[in-house]
Amino acid sequence: MKLITAMIQPHRLQDVKDALFKANVTKMTVSNALGCGQQRGYDESYRGVVHEVNLLKKVRIEIAVNEEFVEPTIQAIISGARTGNIGDGKIFITELAEVIRIRTGEKGKTAVG
Repeated sequence: MKLITAMIQPHRLQDVKDALFKANVTKMTVSNALGCGQQRGYDESYRGVVHEVNLLKKVRIEIAVNEEFVEPTIQAIISGARTGNIGDGKIFITELAEVIRIRTGEKGKTAVG
């Protein structure tokens, strides 16, 4: 079992969700995040005062999947999020030691699916 965490541009969320649904991946957690990488932010002027904005809006998607869904999930995120520009995002893959479904008490692969 793996935890796939993707940081993407907010305007690409619907495209990523559509690609994930086509890959039969429908369970995910989505949250807003702030961060910067190579973009390093930008300067913004408000009422004549220049402000440095170095934390940009991102969307964080977390998906727990069984081994057979790892590659389709990664490819779906890439196809939905890629624009070819700096700031498209990153995908992190983490090994899950244990998963427990709270409602039923199921453990392991059955709790993820």
